[in-house]
Amino acid sequence: MNQHKFGLLSQIKYPADLRKLSIDQLPEVCEELRQNIIDEVSVNPGHFASSLGVVELTVALHYVFDTPEDRIVWDVGHQAYGHKILTGRREQFCTNRKFGGIRPFPTPFESEYDTFTCGHASNSISAALGMAVAAKKTGHDNRHVVAVIGDGSMSGGLAFEGLNNVSSTPNDLLIVLNDNDMSIDRAVGGMEQYLLHLDTNETYNKIRFKASQWLHAKGYLNDNRRKGIIRLNNAIKSAISHQQNIFEGMNIRYFGPFDGHQVKEIVRLLRQLKDMRGPKLLHLHTIKGKGYEPAEKAATIWHAPGKFDPQTGERIIPNTSNQPPKFQDVFGKTLLELAEQNPKIVGVTPAMPSGCSMNIMMKAMGDRTFDVGIAEGHAVTFSGGMAKDGLIPFCNIYSSFAQRAYDNIIHDLAILNLPVVLCLDRAGLVGEDGATHHGVFDMAALRPIPNLTIASPMDEHELRRLMYTAQLPDKGTFVIRYPRGNGVLVDWRCPLEEIPVGTGRKISDGDELAVISIGPVGYEVAKAIQWAGKSVAHYDLRFLKPLDGNLLDEVGRRFKKIITVEDGVRNGGMGSAVLEWMDDHGYHPQVLRLGLPDDHFVVHGSVPELQQLCGIDAESIRESIVDFISQV
Repeated sequence: MNQHKFGLLSQIKYPADLRKLSIDQLPEVCEELRQNIIDEVSVNPGHFASSLGVVELTVALHYVFDTPEDRIVWDVGHQAYGHKILTGRREQFCTNRKFGGIRPFPTPFESEYDTFTCGHASNSISAALGMAVAAKKTGHDNRHVVAVIGDGSMSGGLAFEGLNNVSSTPNDLLIVLNDNDMSIDRAVGGMEQYLLHLDTNETYNKIRFKASQWLHAKGYLNDNRRKGIIRLNNAIKSAISHQQNIFEGMNIRYFGPFDGHQVKEIVRLLRQLKDMRGPKLLHLHTIKGKGYEPAEKAATIWHAPGKFDPQTGERIIPNTSNQPPKFQDVFGKTLLELAEQNPKIVGVTPAMPSGCSMNIMMKAMGDRTFDVGIAEGHAVTFSGGMAKDGLIPFCNIYSSFAQRAYDNIIHDLAILNLPVVLCLDRAGLVGEDGATHHGVFDMAALRPIPNLTIASPMDEHELRRLMYTAQLPDKGTFVIRYPRGNGVLVDWRCPLEEIPVGTGRKISDGDELAVISIGPVGYEVAKAIQWAGKSVAHYDLRFLKPLDGNLLDEVGRRFKKIITVEDGVRNGGMGSAVLEWMDDHGYHPQVLRLGLPDDHFVVHGSVPELQQLCGIDAESIRESIVDFISQV
């Protein structure tokens, strides 16, 4: 990006520079910041529409608050590109999400302006409350703490837990609700409908604020009196307006809703609220994709649109004719095919109908698909309830988000062995979204849980057959994990046939060494074996649980050296399962486990770059095979 392209923005390296400007210059800063985001993301793809929607809020927050001493806690981080640009990373923003470049989501590892990890939704209120309490306990009494949360994230259970604690813990937290009627797909649920209709008179709020300031200055308004007056005031207002405000019902002062794209007005509001005692919530209406017409008209598509022409708005979509489909699309089309045959099948997704392609079934069978919002734990337990009384839910959750439902999987599915098909999309390395999104812990985390069947298809045919198998009678709780991105088979349709549970398969035979893989990384193994020029047997384990005892017995009897390859953490994963089985059955081969490194979070980058980094790309596997065979 050319520095001279922008007048005011080129003068801003850190928020302190922004605060030197007059308030009348802020609309121009917003215009330049929005254009900067458009220009950069058009050639270096990332999350787009969310950041455009909070440009004015981002500028106002850094203008009013003394960051980084004051804390801004972003929720999710999809919307934080403007924040990155204003906090010392404008020159590096062209490296965003690239291997070795700046990270995809805010993190304190990268900048002191990034206050917390924010790759998953709904944690900002809880984290910000913790910071607000810590400020009081550590002598930072003048530190302000702000949580920025979207209406989609507000539907998450953790957000409500945070609000509950905010209402009962002494604090001066400011919560900014960025309400754009969206999460990634359009937001759903009762909270969303509530926010759409919530209204509070601005003049009333001004009078109330001035009155509270006067009473406090005169010494008439101590904390106990203040809480009592707020409760009485809220009761009177609810009676007059015939509307109960859920936030004020929790003793959290509510202000709004206001237009989130009037930067000078937002500055005025933040200045009013900045030093107000007690917890308060500022409700702003924003437009996802604001300032870029194509994104405003199709916010879901433009959440992460890939490369595009910034002038015309035309997305640059690679030619996918005669290319293998995405795994998610095979899932979506196969789910509809199964649902047409089996009336007991229903679909459940936590706010990802487009991302997991359940929108295919949703369009055809809207009454049998359920988008439950950003609520992974609820998605699992809701599925368990339906399964308990006769349905077969296919509950699709991204692997990294399923971590949020771990107890629900154990307590609400596995104990009763309920027939829920838990489809873990984005399993393995996901690429540019980085450490918060890699789906690499599922196998190690789920393997010890009784009653679970855990499988990973090597390709699209295997995915279809596993989905068919999972919905057959008496299969119990069935986990299918598969990756982000394209598969390998152009001709992906195949007959829907049962795969006996707990059976793997031999891909190729050999004498010198055996390689056992699970999932699509098996294709990297197949290439590695072809390149190695050695006699190597290759087994696709297919089921992590139950293990194929016959397959492993054959491997244990025939081979003294075994390599295991998985697209997940080595600690407790498939390789560990093979080691345990061999030892339990009296076999003691040398085992080399390839997978993600121990006790280390993998950074962001393209999937091929990260596979090479972790030693599970074809060339690295080939080197491991050759080296392992040569060892005495």
